[in-house]
Amino acid sequence: MKSSIVLINNPTAKKASDKKIAQASRYLMSKGYKVEVLFTEKKGNAESLAREAIKGLPSLIIAAGGDGTFNEVINGIAGSEIPMAILPLGTTNVLAKEIGIPENVEGAMEIAVRGTPKTISLGKIVRSYEDNKNNPPIPPLPKGGEGGFRYFVLMAGIGFDGEAVFGINETFKKISGKGAYIFSGLKILPVFNPRELTFDIDGKTYSGYSAIISKTAKYGGDFKITPDARLTDPTLYICLFKGKKRLDVLRYVFGIATGSHLRFKDIEYLKARRIQIDGNAHIQIDGDYFGMTPAKIEVAPNTLRLIYPS
Repeated sequence: MKSSIVLINNPTAKKASDKKIAQASRYLMSKGYKVEVLFTEKKGNAESLAREAIKGLPSLIIAAGGDGTFNEVINGIAGSEIPMAILPLGTTNVLAKEIGIPENVEGAMEIAVRGTPKTISLGKIVRSYEDNKNNPPIPPLPKGGEGGFRYFVLMAGIGFDGEAVFGINETFKKISGKGAYIFSGLKILPVFNPRELTFDIDGKTYSGYSAIISKTAKYGGDFKITPDARLTDPTLYICLFKGKKRLDVLRYVFGIATGSHLRFKDIEYLKARRIQIDGNAHIQIDGDYFGMTPAKIEVAPNTLRLIYPS
Protein backbone atom coordinates (compact mmCIF):
# COMPACT_ATOMS: atom_id res chain seq x y z
CA MET A 1 0.00 0.00 0.00
CA LYS A 2 1.33 3.43 -0.96
CA SER A 3 1.08 6.43 1.33
CA SER A 4 -2.22 8.12 2.11
CA ILE A 5 -4.23 10.77 0.27
CA VAL A 6 -6.77 13.05 1.93
CA LEU A 7 -9.66 14.14 -0.28
CA ILE A 8 -11.57 17.17 1.04
CA ASN A 9 -14.98 17.50 -0.59
CA ASN A 10 -17.49 20.33 -0.57
CA PRO A 11 -20.80 18.50 -1.14
CA THR A 12 -22.63 21.75 -1.96
CA ALA A 13 -20.39 22.53 -4.97
CA LYS A 14 -22.37 22.99 -8.19
CA LYS A 15 -21.27 19.73 -9.84
CA ALA A 16 -20.54 17.73 -6.70
CA SER A 17 -22.08 14.31 -6.23
CA ASP A 18 -21.50 11.23 -4.11
CA LYS A 19 -20.97 9.30 -7.34
CA LYS A 20 -18.04 11.46 -8.43
CA ILE A 21 -16.35 11.33 -5.04
CA ALA A 22 -16.78 7.55 -4.98
CA GLN A 23 -15.31 7.35 -8.49
CA ALA A 24 -12.32 9.45 -7.43
CA SER A 25 -11.75 7.29 -4.34
CA ARG A 26 -11.91 4.07 -6.38
CA TYR A 27 -9.41 5.40 -8.88
CA LEU A 28 -6.94 6.42 -6.15
CA MET A 29 -7.30 3.09 -4.32
CA SER A 30 -6.78 1.22 -7.60
CA LYS A 31 -3.37 2.93 -7.75
CA GLY A 32 -2.52 1.60 -4.30
CA TYR A 33 -3.26 4.65 -2.17
CA LYS A 34 -5.03 4.71 1.16
CA VAL A 35 -7.79 7.34 0.81
CA GLU A 36 -9.50 9.37 3.53
CA VAL A 37 -12.50 11.42 2.41
CA LEU A 38 -13.49 14.44 4.50
CA PHE A 39 -16.73 16.36 3.88
CA THR A 40 -17.18 20.04 4.65
CA GLU A 41 -20.23 21.06 6.66
CA LYS A 42 -20.12 24.86 6.45
CA LYS A 43 -18.20 27.79 4.99
CA GLY A 44 -14.61 27.80 6.22
CA ASN A 45 -14.68 24.12 7.14
CA ALA A 46 -12.38 23.07 4.27
CA GLU A 47 -9.59 25.23 5.70
CA SER A 48 -9.79 23.77 9.19
CA LEU A 49 -10.02 20.22 7.79
CA ALA A 50 -6.93 20.82 5.64
CA ARG A 51 -4.96 22.35 8.50
CA GLU A 52 -5.75 19.33 10.68
CA ALA A 53 -5.11 16.83 7.86
CA ILE A 54 -1.52 17.95 7.19
CA LYS A 55 -0.60 17.04 10.76
CA GLY A 56 -0.89 13.39 9.66
CA LEU A 57 1.65 14.01 6.86
CA PRO A 58 -0.35 12.59 3.93
CA SER A 59 1.44 12.35 0.60
CA LEU A 60 -1.21 14.56 -1.03
CA ILE A 61 -4.33 16.60 -0.31
CA ILE A 62 -6.96 16.80 -3.04
CA ALA A 63 -9.54 19.58 -2.88
CA ALA A 64 -12.85 18.64 -4.53
CA GLY A 65 -15.22 21.54 -5.17
CA GLY A 66 -15.05 25.01 -6.69
CA ASP A 67 -12.66 27.93 -6.47
CA GLY A 68 -13.94 28.87 -3.00
CA THR A 69 -13.16 25.39 -1.69
CA PHE A 70 -9.71 25.51 -3.31
CA ASN A 71 -9.05 28.84 -1.62
CA GLU A 72 -9.96 27.45 1.78
CA VAL A 73 -7.77 24.37 1.40
CA ILE A 74 -4.88 26.55 0.22
CA ASN A 75 -5.23 28.72 3.32
CA GLY A 76 -5.08 25.55 5.39
CA ILE A 77 -1.90 24.10 3.89
CA ALA A 78 0.07 27.08 2.47
CA GLY A 79 3.63 27.08 3.74
CA SER A 80 3.68 23.32 4.33
CA GLU A 81 5.47 20.71 2.22
CA ILE A 82 2.26 18.79 1.53
CA PRO A 83 1.29 19.12 -2.16
CA MET A 84 -2.24 19.90 -3.32
CA ALA A 85 -4.22 18.72 -6.34
CA ILE A 86 -7.76 19.62 -7.37
CA LEU A 87 -10.93 17.91 -8.56
CA PRO A 88 -13.06 20.67 -10.16
CA LEU A 89 -16.73 20.42 -9.18
CA GLY A 90 -17.65 24.09 -8.85
CA THR A 91 -19.49 26.84 -10.69
CA THR A 92 -16.78 28.33 -12.91
CA ASN A 93 -13.66 26.30 -12.05
CA VAL A 94 -11.31 29.14 -12.99
CA LEU A 95 -8.27 27.56 -11.32
CA ALA A 96 -8.86 24.30 -13.20
CA LYS A 97 -9.04 26.20 -16.50
CA GLU A 98 -5.89 28.16 -15.63
CA ILE A 99 -3.76 25.10 -14.90
CA GLY A 100 -5.32 22.66 -17.37
CA ILE A 101 -7.17 20.25 -15.08
CA PRO A 102 -10.01 18.42 -16.88
CA GLU A 103 -13.46 18.37 -15.31
CA ASN A 104 -13.82 14.61 -15.73
CA VAL A 105 -12.97 12.71 -12.57
CA GLU A 106 -10.52 10.14 -13.93
CA GLY A 107 -8.57 12.74 -15.92
CA ALA A 108 -8.21 14.99 -12.87
CA MET A 109 -7.17 12.11 -10.63
CA GLU A 110 -4.62 10.84 -13.14
CA ILE A 111 -2.92 14.24 -13.05
CA ALA A 112 -3.13 14.28 -9.24
CA VAL A 113 -1.18 11.05 -8.83
CA ARG A 114 1.15 11.26 -11.82
CA GLY A 115 1.91 14.97 -11.89
CA THR A 116 4.91 16.67 -10.33
CA PRO A 117 4.24 19.40 -7.76
CA LYS A 118 5.21 22.91 -8.83
CA THR A 119 6.01 25.58 -6.29
CA ILE A 120 3.79 28.61 -6.89
CA SER A 121 3.37 32.08 -5.45
CA LEU A 122 0.13 33.34 -3.95
CA GLY A 123 -1.43 36.71 -3.27
CA LYS A 124 -1.72 37.73 0.38
CA ILE A 125 -4.30 40.26 1.56
CA VAL A 126 -4.71 41.97 4.92
CA ARG A 127 -7.70 44.17 5.66
CA SER A 128 -7.63 46.95 8.24
CA TYR A 129 -10.44 45.86 10.57
CA GLU A 130 -10.04 48.86 12.86
CA ASP A 131 -10.62 51.31 10.00
CA ASN A 132 -13.72 49.42 8.95
CA LYS A 133 -15.54 48.95 12.25
CA ASN A 134 -18.59 50.87 10.97
CA ASN A 135 -18.75 49.04 7.63
CA PRO A 136 -20.85 45.95 6.81
CA PRO A 137 -19.70 42.86 8.70
CA ILE A 138 -17.73 40.14 6.92
CA PRO A 139 -19.49 36.80 6.46
CA PRO A 140 -17.94 34.19 8.77
CA LEU A 141 -14.58 33.13 7.33
CA PRO A 142 -11.48 31.77 9.04
CA LYS A 143 -8.70 34.32 9.25
CA GLY A 144 -6.09 32.23 7.42
CA GLY A 145 -3.29 33.25 9.76
CA GLU A 146 -2.50 34.86 13.08
CA GLY A 147 -2.39 38.31 11.52
CA GLY A 148 -5.86 38.02 10.03
CA PHE A 149 -4.56 37.73 6.47
CA ARG A 150 -5.77 35.45 3.70
CA TYR A 151 -4.08 33.99 0.66
CA PHE A 152 -5.63 34.01 -2.79
CA VAL A 153 -4.58 31.99 -5.81
CA LEU A 154 -6.68 33.68 -8.52
CA MET A 155 -7.49 37.32 -7.87
CA ALA A 156 -8.73 40.06 -5.60
CA GLY A 157 -11.56 42.18 -7.01
CA ILE A 158 -11.94 45.71 -5.63
CA GLY A 159 -14.95 47.96 -6.26
CA PHE A 160 -17.64 46.84 -8.71
CA ASP A 161 -16.37 43.25 -8.73
CA GLY A 162 -16.34 43.06 -4.94
CA GLU A 163 -19.76 44.69 -4.67
CA ALA A 164 -21.25 42.19 -7.12
CA VAL A 165 -19.96 39.28 -5.02
CA PHE A 166 -21.17 40.98 -1.82
CA GLY A 167 -24.68 41.14 -3.33
CA ILE A 168 -24.90 37.46 -4.30
CA ASN A 169 -27.73 35.42 -2.86
CA GLU A 170 -26.08 32.19 -1.71
CA THR A 171 -29.25 30.13 -2.12
CA PHE A 172 -29.67 31.37 -5.69
CA LYS A 173 -25.97 30.65 -6.33
CA LYS A 174 -26.46 26.98 -5.38
CA ILE A 175 -29.27 26.73 -7.92
CA SER A 176 -27.98 28.87 -10.78
CA GLY A 177 -24.21 28.74 -10.38
CA LYS A 178 -22.52 31.38 -12.56
CA GLY A 179 -25.92 33.02 -13.16
CA ALA A 180 -25.90 34.33 -9.58
CA TYR A 181 -22.81 36.46 -10.33
CA ILE A 182 -24.33 37.84 -13.53
CA PHE A 183 -27.66 38.59 -11.85
CA SER A 184 -25.94 40.36 -8.94
CA GLY A 185 -23.86 42.48 -11.33
CA LEU A 186 -26.95 43.50 -13.29
CA LYS A 187 -28.78 44.35 -10.07
CA ILE A 188 -25.93 46.51 -8.79
CA LEU A 189 -25.14 48.37 -12.01
CA PRO A 190 -28.11 50.83 -11.96
CA VAL A 191 -27.23 51.99 -8.44
CA PHE A 192 -23.43 51.73 -8.64
CA ASN A 193 -21.96 54.99 -7.33
CA PRO A 194 -18.35 54.31 -6.32
CA ARG A 195 -16.01 56.52 -4.34
CA GLU A 196 -12.53 57.20 -5.63
CA LEU A 197 -9.83 54.86 -4.35
CA THR A 198 -6.11 55.48 -3.93
CA PHE A 199 -3.65 52.74 -4.90
CA ASP A 200 -0.03 52.84 -3.73
CA ILE A 201 1.63 50.42 -6.15
CA ASP A 202 5.26 49.73 -5.24
CA GLY A 203 5.62 53.29 -3.98
CA LYS A 204 3.84 55.07 -6.84
CA THR A 205 0.34 56.51 -6.35
CA TYR A 206 -2.60 55.96 -8.69
CA SER A 207 -6.34 56.59 -8.39
CA GLY A 208 -9.35 54.71 -9.74
CA TYR A 209 -12.73 53.25 -8.87
CA SER A 210 -12.29 49.48 -9.33
CA ALA A 211 -9.45 47.02 -9.81
CA ILE A 212 -8.66 43.38 -10.44
CA ILE A 213 -5.40 42.26 -8.83
CA SER A 214 -4.39 38.84 -10.12
CA LYS A 215 -2.02 35.92 -9.78
CA THR A 216 -3.53 34.20 -12.82
CA ALA A 217 -4.41 35.19 -16.38
CA LYS A 218 -7.97 33.88 -16.42
CA TYR A 219 -11.06 35.35 -14.79
CA GLY A 220 -14.68 34.20 -14.61
CA GLY A 221 -13.96 31.21 -16.84
CA ASP A 222 -11.91 31.77 -19.99
CA PHE A 223 -11.78 35.59 -19.97
CA LYS A 224 -8.34 37.13 -19.51
CA ILE A 225 -8.19 40.38 -17.57
CA THR A 226 -4.47 40.13 -16.68
CA PRO A 227 -3.07 38.01 -19.53
CA ASP A 228 0.56 38.14 -18.35
CA ALA A 229 -0.04 36.82 -14.81
CA ARG A 230 1.49 33.44 -13.95
CA LEU A 231 1.26 31.34 -10.79
CA THR A 232 4.99 30.65 -10.77
CA ASP A 233 5.88 34.33 -11.21
CA PRO A 234 6.38 36.06 -7.81
CA THR A 235 4.51 39.19 -8.93
CA LEU A 236 0.98 40.53 -9.14
CA TYR A 237 -0.73 42.13 -12.12
CA ILE A 238 -3.27 44.88 -11.56
CA CYS A 239 -5.91 46.09 -13.99
CA LEU A 240 -7.01 49.47 -12.63
CA PHE A 241 -10.28 50.96 -13.89
CA LYS A 242 -10.43 54.77 -13.74
CA GLY A 243 -14.00 55.34 -14.96
CA LYS A 244 -16.87 55.58 -12.49
CA LYS A 245 -19.92 55.89 -14.73
CA ARG A 246 -22.24 52.95 -15.41
CA LEU A 247 -21.48 53.26 -19.12
CA ASP A 248 -17.79 52.92 -18.23
CA VAL A 249 -18.53 49.65 -16.44
CA LEU A 250 -20.46 48.33 -19.44
CA ARG A 251 -17.60 49.36 -21.73
CA TYR A 252 -15.10 47.54 -19.50
CA VAL A 253 -17.24 44.38 -19.53
CA PHE A 254 -17.43 44.50 -23.32
CA GLY A 255 -13.68 45.11 -23.55
CA ILE A 256 -12.88 42.15 -21.31
CA ALA A 257 -15.25 39.90 -23.28
CA THR A 258 -13.54 40.87 -26.55
CA GLY A 259 -10.00 41.02 -25.18
CA SER A 260 -9.63 44.70 -26.06
CA HIS A 261 -9.78 46.29 -22.59
CA LEU A 262 -6.03 46.83 -22.21
CA ARG A 263 -6.16 49.32 -25.11
CA PHE A 264 -8.56 51.60 -23.23
CA LYS A 265 -7.01 54.91 -22.16
CA ASP A 266 -8.76 54.87 -18.79
CA ILE A 267 -7.34 51.49 -17.76
CA GLU A 268 -3.91 51.11 -16.12
CA TYR A 269 -2.26 47.70 -16.48
CA LEU A 270 0.65 47.30 -14.08
CA LYS A 271 2.99 44.73 -12.56
CA ALA A 272 3.48 44.95 -8.80
CA ARG A 273 4.83 43.32 -5.65
CA ARG A 274 2.96 45.37 -3.02
CA ILE A 275 -0.29 47.34 -3.22
CA GLN A 276 -1.96 49.50 -0.58
CA ILE A 277 -5.61 50.38 -1.30
CA ASP A 278 -7.19 53.28 0.57
CA GLY A 279 -10.82 54.35 0.36
CA ASN A 280 -14.15 52.63 0.78
CA ALA A 281 -14.99 49.67 -1.48
CA HIS A 282 -15.98 46.01 -1.30
CA ILE A 283 -13.40 43.25 -1.84
CA GLN A 284 -13.75 39.70 -3.12
CA ILE A 285 -11.00 37.08 -3.31
CA ASP A 286 -11.24 33.97 -5.49
CA GLY A 287 -14.98 34.57 -5.92
CA ASP A 288 -15.89 34.90 -2.23
CA TYR A 289 -16.54 38.07 -0.26
CA PHE A 290 -13.67 39.31 1.91
CA GLY A 291 -14.63 42.70 3.36
CA MET A 292 -13.96 46.41 2.82
CA THR A 293 -10.95 48.52 1.99
CA PRO A 294 -8.48 49.79 3.13
CA ALA A 295 -6.35 46.74 2.53
CA LYS A 296 -2.80 45.70 1.74
CA ILE A 297 -1.97 43.10 -0.91
CA GLU A 298 1.43 41.59 -1.55
CA VAL A 299 3.05 38.56 -3.14
CA ALA A 300 3.74 35.50 -1.00
CA PRO A 301 6.52 33.83 -3.01
CA ASN A 302 6.89 30.04 -3.20
CA THR A 303 4.06 29.36 -0.76
CA LEU A 304 2.22 26.34 -2.21
CA ARG A 305 3.11 23.07 -3.91
CA LEU A 306 0.40 22.55 -6.54
CA ILE A 307 0.12 19.61 -8.95
CA TYR A 308 -0.82 20.39 -12.55
CA PRO A 309 0.41 19.58 -16.07
CA SER A 310 3.50 21.31 -17.45
